[in-house]
Amino acid sequence: MTSTENVVRRYFAVVADLDSTPDQLAELLHPDATFLERPNAIAPAGHARDVTATLAGFAAGKTRLRAQAIDIHEVLVSGDRAAVRSTWRGAIGDTEITAHVTGWVTVRDGRILDHETFDCYEPFALGA
Repeated sequence: MTSTENVVRRYFAVVADLDSTPDQLAELLHPDATFLERPNAIAPAGHARDVTATLAGFAAGKTRLRAQAIDIHEVLVSGDRAAVRSTWRGAIGDTEITAHVTGWVTVRDGRILDHETFDCYEPFALGA
């Protein structure tokens, strides 16, 4: 496994772990990191975030989610770039949500420099 893949897998493990802390995530992020979430069912306009906004969103998500898991299906690496195909599962109250996700991650100096994600959510209804 390449060092890029190792960093990417550690990053996804911290993101998926509801017991992890913002400090644990911050250790994996390059100071100049950017995060781009393309439009999807949860974020129709998408989101562009820096490290500060990402850490705030990470902490806020932990207060909303009852459960969460990320299953990584494949990581394709070329130098410092990785394409990641995964399935995210989360639970908000009694509603279970599943997204099939593809993302591009760049690693610099052993830390995440950027992450662009394309989330395809299965149909769900909150409060149902």
